[in-house]
Amino acid sequence: MKIAILGFGREGKAVFKFLSARGGSSFGGKKNKYKKATIEVLDQKHGQDYLKDLDTFDLVFRSPGVPYNRPEIQRAIKNGVKFSSVTKLFFELCPAKVIGITGTKGKGTTATLLYKILKASGADVHLAGNIGKPAIDILPKLRNSSTVILELSSFQLQDLGQSPPISIVTETFEDHMDAHKSVKEYLDAKTNIARHQKKDDVIFYFADSDWAKKIALKSPAKKIAVYGGSFGLKKNFVMAATVAAYLGVDRKFIVRTLKNFPGIKHRMELVAENCGVRFYNDSASTNPRTTAAAILEFTNTLNAKPYPLVLIAGGKDKNLDYAPLATTLANTSHVKTVILLGENKNKVFEKLKIENLKLKIELADDLEIAVKNAYQSAKIYGGAVLFSPGAASFDMFKDYQDRGEQFKEIVKKLKK
Repeated sequence: MKIAILGFGREGKAVFKFLSARGGSSFGGKKNKYKKATIEVLDQKHGQDYLKDLDTFDLVFRSPGVPYNRPEIQRAIKNGVKFSSVTKLFFELCPAKVIGITGTKGKGTTATLLYKILKASGADVHLAGNIGKPAIDILPKLRNSSTVILELSSFQLQDLGQSPPISIVTETFEDHMDAHKSVKEYLDAKTNIARHQKKDDVIFYFADSDWAKKIALKSPAKKIAVYGGSFGLKKNFVMAATVAAYLGVDRKFIVRTLKNFPGIKHRMELVAENCGVRFYNDSASTNPRTTAAAILEFTNTLNAKPYPLVLIAGGKDKNLDYAPLATTLANTSHVKTVILLGENKNKVFEKLKIENLKLKIELADDLEIAVKNAYQSAKIYGGAVLFSPGAASFDMFKDYQDRGEQFKEIVKKLKK
């Protein structure tokens, strides 16, 4: 068998390591069909034509970063080449119960919270998937009694023919329009978390998210609507607590975990306070709607009276509509300055300028300049700096984690 690994990022490296390490052995009592396979890595670093020989392989493991709708991939499928992924391989070999979580906003927080609640209750639970750990990396640790919390992106779900027995859909809206050819394709990919469930499975979804509801209705399983609309960022706490209670977790573990939850890195993370200015790192925001939600959070649970706010935004464009962000800025008075950087800064600037917003809009060449300028502005108002890009990170950074860490380092070096 001739196998290609398409893309050599985190998941590509994980599947290469997994297949190479197995050799001729079996896993979980299942026959090793990759015993005599030859493995070749195909990555864009090899040049623009790295997909030209895709038709010559028997099996291709596609990484999430390589769009499923690429013409070369679709042609190879028509010519009989079979495609798999880390997620497909995981479902094929996993002996444990899987709880799958998807959505556009809140899936990482919900997944982490649910993991911590189950861990506190003494369960043999593991967290993997889009949250940063390839699912197949945890396979050797799993038993029949284990539980896996699996965060799933649209790219991981797109060609998945199996749904988790327990599925969770957080707030969902338009995203990744730079990779998906349409909103319909994006929603259709997300729907795979529900589409293949069985009648005795269960799916949880936010009742106030129209798209989440649409996804849930495609499932034949039991449906549980969760109402978290008035809780702001805490709505994900409501979802995690609801699922944990359904699983029979004692209330004391739920309450204790929620009370002590410190949050997640790069998600509304308080980095430092310098000369009365607070710095918040929300680098995980890669969508204008999530940035809009972060701004509104300053009027909800963070402060009774909102801080004057300086927003740093912008990055690699995902062909998304910036109207929700513009509307939020138009309807709030506490955002005093917006500093834009990155590939799409001019596009966002033009969108915001059309709205005739009563705030100052600046452009910056890099993150360090943006932070320094934001600091000077915030000192005037005595408020906070919110770094919530609302765009992807790949124009200037390795990923959103790298972007967030660089922001934190710049903040630490600021002079008082």
